[in-house]
Amino acid sequence: MSAEGGAQDLSAVITVCEHRIHTMSVGAGPPLLLIMGLGGNCDMWASLLPHLRDRRIIAFDAPGTGRSSTPAWPVTVPALADIAVAVLSHHRITVTDVLGYSYGGAVAQQLALQHPSVVRRLVLAATTMGAGSAAGRPEAMQELASPLRYYVPELFEATAKTVYGGKVGRDAKLRSEMAATRSSHPPTPYGYALQLIGGWSWTSRPFAGLLKQPTLILGGDDDPLVPVENARQLNEAIANSELRLFEGGGHLLLLDEPEKAASVISDFLGRA
Repeated sequence: MSAEGGAQDLSAVITVCEHRIHTMSVGAGPPLLLIMGLGGNCDMWASLLPHLRDRRIIAFDAPGTGRSSTPAWPVTVPALADIAVAVLSHHRITVTDVLGYSYGGAVAQQLALQHPSVVRRLVLAATTMGAGSAAGRPEAMQELASPLRYYVPELFEATAKTVYGGKVGRDAKLRSEMAATRSSHPPTPYGYALQLIGGWSWTSRPFAGLLKQPTLILGGDDDPLVPVENARQLNEAIANSELRLFEGGGHLLLLDEPEKAASVISDFLGRA
């Protein structure tokens, strides 16, 4: 196994603890594991990938999302962290940088705790410390309870400003483009519900101060789902961390401002 791989563009379905997990490996260079948010799938990284060309990107669909199987029971955040390690092992990766977005940020924090030798540097974007964190706006959180926006592009377009804010909330053309990509390989309703349940009581508050990896925390000041206070809380809790706030950035800041986000991420990951 190695920490850096050659050029490749591979997708595969692997079996981990009875789950069929769709995973992909794209590009060449130092590895970077991407962990997507609630209900999302590998395809949704499409806008960010062209700006990370010097990296070997590893990603996977969590159980109940994308092209992975739907579980019979909730998959906890610690279990998702173990699935991430199995995905890395399949791709012969022993050490990697990790980027966790939204719900994926919880998995990334857990991964850094459970498997510290695997995680070199950590990027946490539009995410929280879990239970007890600053709550989003009620109207945005209400929409999050249902996966319907993945199935009905018109609903995504109509609610994007309320739910996600940021650039996608201001740009009608971008909303239309993102609505089309999100409806490809949507989560199953049951899988989405189980994902919500799996993360319901999770929190990193007991262990965030124990994380030793250099950590970059990204947040937007126009994020209805994850108020910027959550980024500040993470920054205070993780000793070896730095905070970058995007003015006008929303919950989808990695996907609707990919060039800007990738520049900040690459600068951080490229340090000695």
